[in-house]
Amino acid sequence: MSARQTDGGTVTHRVVILGAGYAGMSAAVQLAARTKRHERVEVTLVNARDRFTERMRLHMTATGRRLAELSIPEMLEGTGARFVRGWVTAVDADARTVRIEDGQVLHYDTLVYGLGSVADTPAVPGAEDHAFTLSSAQDAKRLADRLRRLESGTVVVAGSGLTGVEAAAEIAERRPELNVVLLGRAEPGAAMNPRAKAYMRAALDRLGVQVRCGAEVVKVLPDAVRLADGESVAADAVLWTSGTRVSPLAVAAGLAVDERGRVVTDEALRSVSDPHVYAIGDAAAVRQKYGVMHGTCQGGMPTGVHVALSIDRVLRGKRPKPFRFGYYHTPVSLGRGDAVVQFTHPDDSPRRICLTGRMAVRYKETVTASPWPTYGRMKKMPASGAFWPRGGRFTRVREAR
Repeated sequence: MSARQTDGGTVTHRVVILGAGYAGMSAAVQLAARTKRHERVEVTLVNARDRFTERMRLHMTATGRRLAELSIPEMLEGTGARFVRGWVTAVDADARTVRIEDGQVLHYDTLVYGLGSVADTPAVPGAEDHAFTLSSAQDAKRLADRLRRLESGTVVVAGSGLTGVEAAAEIAERRPELNVVLLGRAEPGAAMNPRAKAYMRAALDRLGVQVRCGAEVVKVLPDAVRLADGESVAADAVLWTSGTRVSPLAVAAGLAVDERGRVVTDEALRSVSDPHVYAIGDAAAVRQKYGVMHGTCQGGMPTGVHVALSIDRVLRGKRPKPFRFGYYHTPVSLGRGDAVVQFTHPDDSPRRICLTGRMAVRYKETVTASPWPTYGRMKKMPASGAFWPRGGRFTRVREAR
């Protein structure tokens, strides 16, 4: 790997991390903690905003609940990593540069690509213009403002996946005077075991959520959604949670991507087409024995940690180790006082065991709590340690040097 000579004569290896989501923050804090004693390594984290977004809690923001304000510069404090705020507009893999919207150009020796994903509103006509999303805190606040102005009416949640379920339950509990309709091709909790799926459906029924399975939205109108069978469902607000898409920057940079535009990686999470680029989180197509990982915080943070360890090993003249990951659980909130947790096999298929009710609420709040304490522990760890997920929580483990 190449390096540069600083004004003071110190050889510095420049690592630029794009995206400060769960994966990007994990990579930045972990790598900075491991290399802060070495002046030859410079870690830069780039993000469009200086506030960390708890995406797992955006359904709460969408109903007007206030979450902790987490400052990215404060979270990086003491690590030695620097923060650059700005939208990334281009990556030049040949020149090894990143261009920011203000015209700033960052040079890198190693790039960590973690720009994540957003709701796939372009997939259906009208969704981009008329539907709300939970792609960012700002998007969630816009939905909260709309709901605040509604005294009655119908809210359509398009997409019966777990994000849609959590959002529908949260809105129905917070605003019982509104009619909440959950539309989707599949039954809510389709991948769960029968007990967990039945519990989820009963909770949605209790909250008054109207669930319609086998419904495919083909167009979003200003005041309705149109289904594939020609029916229109009136809506005073539409929340789009059906599918995600990633940034086109990886394709434009000439990196090898899969059919969804995610960077295809080798077993160490490096781009298969450029060894100077690593990919993490939703932006990466990471293949395991059971198939390609799907984008969740549960898998995103470990990819960030692993990339930090891999870069550190390479800088020390060692080979990076293969990334191995198995799923453990699927926690789903059903309003503030109810939840279901489906425990899974490593390939994400459901086990027979699940938690429901208050026990599930306590469990979910523990594993999806603010990441601040985890990042704080990362900053203080010894150089030979790393935080790795065990049983849904991060535990310090030691790595052979």
